[in-house]
Amino acid sequence: MSNAPPAAAAAAATNFIRNIIDADLAAGKHAQRRWSGKPALAAEQMTGVLDPARIRTRFPPEPNGYLHFGHAKSICLNFGLARDYGGRCHLRFDDTNPEKEEKEYVDSIIDAVHWLGFTWQDDAENNLYFASDYFDAMYASAEYLIESGHAYVDSQSADAMRAHRGTLTQPGKDSPFRTRPRSENLDLFRRMRAGEFADGEHILRAKIDMASPNINLRDPAIYRIRHATHHNTGDAWCVYPMYTFAHPIEDALENITHSICTLEFEDQRPFYDWLLERLAEGGLFQRPLPQQIEFSRLNLSYVVLSKRKLIQLVEEKHVSGWDDPRLPTLVGARRRGYTPEGFYLFAERIGVSKADSLIDYSLLEEAMREVLNEAAERRIAVLDPLKLIIDNYPAGQNEVCHAPNHPLKPELGKRDMPFGRELWIEREDFMEVPSKGYRRLFPGNMARLRYGYVVKCTGCDKDADGRVIAVHCEYLPDSKSGTPGADSYKVKGNLHWVAVATAYAAEVRLYERLFAYPAPGSWREEAAGSSATPTAGDGDGDGDGFERNFLDDLNPDSVKVITAWLEPTLKLARPEERLQFERHGYFVADRIDSKDGAPVFNRTVTLKDSLGKT
Repeated sequence: MSNAPPAAAAAAATNFIRNIIDADLAAGKHAQRRWSGKPALAAEQMTGVLDPARIRTRFPPEPNGYLHFGHAKSICLNFGLARDYGGRCHLRFDDTNPEKEEKEYVDSIIDAVHWLGFTWQDDAENNLYFASDYFDAMYASAEYLIESGHAYVDSQSADAMRAHRGTLTQPGKDSPFRTRPRSENLDLFRRMRAGEFADGEHILRAKIDMASPNINLRDPAIYRIRHATHHNTGDAWCVYPMYTFAHPIEDALENITHSICTLEFEDQRPFYDWLLERLAEGGLFQRPLPQQIEFSRLNLSYVVLSKRKLIQLVEEKHVSGWDDPRLPTLVGARRRGYTPEGFYLFAERIGVSKADSLIDYSLLEEAMREVLNEAAERRIAVLDPLKLIIDNYPAGQNEVCHAPNHPLKPELGKRDMPFGRELWIEREDFMEVPSKGYRRLFPGNMARLRYGYVVKCTGCDKDADGRVIAVHCEYLPDSKSGTPGADSYKVKGNLHWVAVATAYAAEVRLYERLFAYPAPGSWREEAAGSSATPTAGDGDGDGDGFERNFLDDLNPDSVKVITAWLEPTLKLARPEERLQFERHGYFVADRIDSKDGAPVFNRTVTLKDSLGKT
């Protein structure tokens, strides 16, 4: 089963997850699994054929926000493993929380995974699933746990439960309701299901060990009452499973072999295994059971990946929306001109490990440059225009110069570049008093107009404030690029230009990094001030440690909107067409704001890393 474009299917470097899969396949661990053609309990699965997928992985986002760069790593990993091992990767929406999930997010996640080039569907299977479709199986699993003495209904208040839970150094205390008869627990749970009780009045807990050194095994909650409308099931349910209960059941129903998640779930693995073992003992699931494997999440400099912080950036309008090209969301990356192939290359280079580390953002930018250098055709744009007048070029005359569409791909041919007496050049290409080593235009110096003629600067015009408003020069008629005379002139300066008569003005957005500091919000000595007092981390699991207000680190120059002069062929740029503006970097025609004949361009990345390593 192919889950990505052929270019992405090259053999990947080995890692500890691949080593686990290799060992499992060599031992035939999963060879006897049965598959009925859809997620199901063991009784139905056993009526099916031997599973045609050698392995099954899954990408299970909760539909309560937009996917970000960290999700791209997980998508590439899970779908890539399924592709490389002849397996299947399921797209599963973990929509067990009725209060936070929306159809908008479901649609955006589907679009993002498709944009990255992966699919969960082929001629044989369509592996798109919703956890909420398994509510009946989850409820049946909960009833089995009650009947087998492994779960009970607790009627303590939330505060009492918290007080009895214990600490990392002290064991918890049994709930006074832990010894309720099984029949009473089952009756109460069914009445919870029937809607007889208010939110928080009762909760269903697994019965494991309140003295366990792993707090996650101290009778964790597995079902709670929530009178809320669900985006998929409506008002059919008023009890909902906790994520830690739902997640392993979802994996088992779907025949997942390797359940790959990030390191913050490592402490939950003992409960994952305990729950599946109890349910397998009752015949609900076939063996071998899914195996949870953890890897380090993506920690990237100059960005925040905390969902809470991303929501704050959007809601407080520090950015224009979820698809703002400065945000580390996949919709933002797409609008900025990042490519799926760039994400494949980035994911391959950073690899998969158990160790947390901070990845420099420049590695992602370099991956994008590398891909775009091969893929993007070249064009010319003048971003800070200064008029150049060729005094000895005949007034009213014009001609055509020829520029290659891609220097590495001659088969793409050349394009026409109109040339005339007046041109736009970059303002930085003229200095009235040149600095040491300056090679471009200054009075008396010669330089080549790229794809055109050699010119000699003769002077400049200034306005009343002394600002240069035009540069004058003379051209050498026998020096045109591509003609025999061109080689007679050896000049060091090379200038980009567009003809005034045929160039057109367009909006160009120059994006930089959204944050000016590599670890936004982290306390540091040089930032000491009114909002810089170190405080405990915010507890959102994004590895922040001690923090300041991360908004203090916003880059005030993260976007600059200019009017640039572009060569006429750029009028034809289609939305999402990626191009290199020679000398300036890689740009994309904005997918939202571009119109036919009037594209708006976003800078994707410069030609080289101007900020250096952090």
